[in-house]
Amino acid sequence: MKKITVVIIACITLLAGCASLNKTQMGTGGGAAAGAAAGALIAKNSVVGALIGAAVGGSAGYFIGKKMDKQAEALKQAIPDAEVERVGEGINLTFDSGLLFKRASPELSEEAKSTLNSFAGVIKDYPETNILIEGHTSDNGDPNNDEANMSLSQQRAQTVSGYLKSQGVGTDRLTEKWYGESQPKYPNDIEENMAKNRRVEIAIFANDTMKEQAETGKLEE
Repeated sequence: MKKITVVIIACITLLAGCASLNKTQMGTGGGAAAGAAAGALIAKNSVVGALIGAAVGGSAGYFIGKKMDKQAEALKQAIPDAEVERVGEGINLTFDSGLLFKRASPELSEEAKSTLNSFAGVIKDYPETNILIEGHTSDNGDPNNDEANMSLSQQRAQTVSGYLKSQGVGTDRLTEKWYGESQPKYPNDIEENMAKNRRVEIAIFANDTMKEQAETGKLEE
């Protein structure tokens, strides 16, 4: 029990320290092992956990962070309706499912396709990153819908991934996961919060090539 408590305190300290740094400095904090430990404890947000777990830290993390700063700004300009945040050495981007899909449907609207075209255009300019796509739903209070919500979140994540592939994003860059209603970001108490929980969340982080370039000082800004 004491060892678990020490690990939790260490991870909280790491995350608190990251919060006090600017965006680029966040890329230098902690090592990969500390990041992985912190990420494992973020059960309520698997994307943030994945980003922290993917961090390399040190000077390489600093250069990756600078590169991600530029990509995050490009994404904000290209898709102003999405929520774009820098986390550690990566980017957390969230699409409100209401902007991409009709209620209870995995089919993309024409407007959604335009939005994803803009997203694809930016990430193709940064080919040395991996993209994790997660589907999430809200909890409507009916336990009989758990399986349906899981299936819907799967279909939506795979639909977004499939569309990005059709726009020329490399298959090897994309990973899909889905969690149904199990990872709400807000209490499922009012419709406004439930709408926010119906989302497609994306993690963008350095692939092995970018990490190697950063570690050898060859990563171009």
